[in-house]
Amino acid sequence: MEKWDGSEGTSAFHMPEWMQIQFADQKQEFNKRPTKIGRRSLSRSISQSSTDSYSSAASYTDSSDDETSPRDKQQKNSKGSSDFCVKNIKQAEFGRREIEIAEQEMPALMALRKRAQGEKPLAGAKIVGCTHITAQTAVLMETLGALGAQCRWAACNIYSTLNEVAAALAESGFPVFAWKGESEDDFWWCIDRCVNVEGWQPNMILDDGGDLTHWIYKKYPNMFKKIKGIVEESVTGVHRLYQLSKAGKLCVPAMNVNDSVTKQKFDNLYCCRESILDGLKRTTDMMFGGKQVVVCGYGEVGKGCCAALKAMGSIVYVTEIDPICALQACMDGFRLVKLNEVIRQVDIVITCTGNKNVVTREHLDRMKNSCIVCNMGHSNTEIDVASLRTPELTWERVRSQVDHVIWPDGKRIVLLAEGRLLNLSCSTVPTFVLSITATTQALALIELYNAPEGRYKQDVYLLPKKMDEYVASLHLPTFDAHLTELTDEQAKYLGLNKNGPFKPNYYRY
Repeated sequence: MEKWDGSEGTSAFHMPEWMQIQFADQKQEFNKRPTKIGRRSLSRSISQSSTDSYSSAASYTDSSDDETSPRDKQQKNSKGSSDFCVKNIKQAEFGRREIEIAEQEMPALMALRKRAQGEKPLAGAKIVGCTHITAQTAVLMETLGALGAQCRWAACNIYSTLNEVAAALAESGFPVFAWKGESEDDFWWCIDRCVNVEGWQPNMILDDGGDLTHWIYKKYPNMFKKIKGIVEESVTGVHRLYQLSKAGKLCVPAMNVNDSVTKQKFDNLYCCRESILDGLKRTTDMMFGGKQVVVCGYGEVGKGCCAALKAMGSIVYVTEIDPICALQACMDGFRLVKLNEVIRQVDIVITCTGNKNVVTREHLDRMKNSCIVCNMGHSNTEIDVASLRTPELTWERVRSQVDHVIWPDGKRIVLLAEGRLLNLSCSTVPTFVLSITATTQALALIELYNAPEGRYKQDVYLLPKKMDEYVASLHLPTFDAHLTELTDEQAKYLGLNKNGPFKPNYYRY
């Protein structure tokens, strides 16, 4: 629930001088970007929303990697530091190239780094993070470092870490504890190594899914005496924070980045509109035209998936519990159904609800042969994968993140990423969209860290509307876009400040 009222006074957000940049200056600055490097990032990247952190018994690593656990290796970077745990520190040079490519598609973070590094708004901040560790995250981490922060980082997903990027960060001096294909034990060990370190205690948390926050509450509750705030960007993590707040157990302010306009509308909608096709194509090599697809959930993620599949000629059905979202689906030309009504005929089942047991064993039993089952929601709870681990069913690994689950009669379904987030585990998401989310995270950290005592209480807050608009404005010069400015007369007529915010907090974009 929103705490920001945008009013003047000591409790209101005050935009620092380095944020008050004219639009024309932005355009000039972005035009200086290198032109020889391609705009398309080669890196596989983080998702519109985070995935679950809990692994199954099985985990898979790249075939090129050895089987030795990074926990059993003794590695040092070129500076002699061993305060990290990655797959192979020798991959750092390749990871550095990926980071440099990602920088070209993250203009707002690069602008933020340039404008604010003189002021160092995060000087003294000790940030512990648990997010997807990709080239885009690396740009965010290095931006936080340039703004004065010290960082320690773990991965929020067992499949999403890019080993070469983790190595590049470790080589640059960032204590990173993550590798692709962690076990559940590895996952919690990595988080603990970030938090439990002699002579260093975090005063800020950047979380994606809530597992880091949960671990500190469970193991080191006294740390919250020095922590100034939490920034959370996922649906599940935000839900956990609201539960803590409702129970009176949230002992620091928290910023809900997930429900900011720039995260919801760009990361969730536009990102998934492109990455759903990429994930399906890379894993199955399938043709979309004429295929029957059911998309469970018509929120921002579902809208993006449906739009992409419809454009490719697929016949798309939608399931939804919310009558408003359901009506939107109908008005957009999709047939609203119950899953049971179409489960025998569809070629692809996609979940994106954020709920649990959306696709049950009963549904899986009734699917047609070779039906593809995948998840675009936050965690692996949407598809009841556990019910498939029974003696009568055979699991056959076809390729990385692709399993055939075979029934006794020979019927098989194609399960992608073991029910985890498809686009993150199996393909890429657009770097430019992640620039929007990462910039929002950075500004939320700056705001919470520098807020005077009393501005934020022990509750969950939305990002101030002015920050949302600022993040959007930083990305417009990439398109050579020119904003229209209100005249004094127009601003007075609308009752607005000429510099924003331009919409009330209740406005639905």
